[in-house]
Amino acid sequence: MLTLRVHLDPVPETNAPLRVAPGSHRLGRIAETDVPAVVSACGVVPCLADAGDIWLYATPILHASDRATAVSRRRVLQVDYSADALPGGLDWLGVWGAPAADLTRLPESSCLNGRRS
Repeated sequence: MLTLRVHLDPVPETNAPLRVAPGSHRLGRIAETDVPAVVSACGVVPCLADAGDIWLYATPILHASDRATAVSRRRVLQVDYSADALPGGLDWLGVWGAPAADLTRLPESSCLNGRRS
C-alpha cells in the first residue's frame, strides 16, 4: 500500500505535523499492545511540509499527530492505493461503485459542508 499526500497548506511544528516511526512499515502488522515498544525502537520523526510539498510513503508505517499549538489550516489531498486486497477483513469506505448504503456508515466527522465527502 502507498499513500500520496499533496500539502495545500504549510505544516510547521506548531500545526500538528504527521509523526512517523521510521521503518515500522517493514515489521508487518503490529498489535496495538506492541506499538509503544515499536515506537521506542524506531523513534519518531515529525514530517514538516511547505505548501505544495508532495509525499509518497508506505501506508502501514506507524503514524500519528499531536494537537496543533497554533490555529492554522492543514489541508492535504491524500490518495491511498493498494494493488492487493486489504488484509484482515478490512474494506475501503467511499470506493467508487460501492452501494450508497455503505457510504452512510461514514462518521459525521467525514462530512464536508453538510454532505458526505
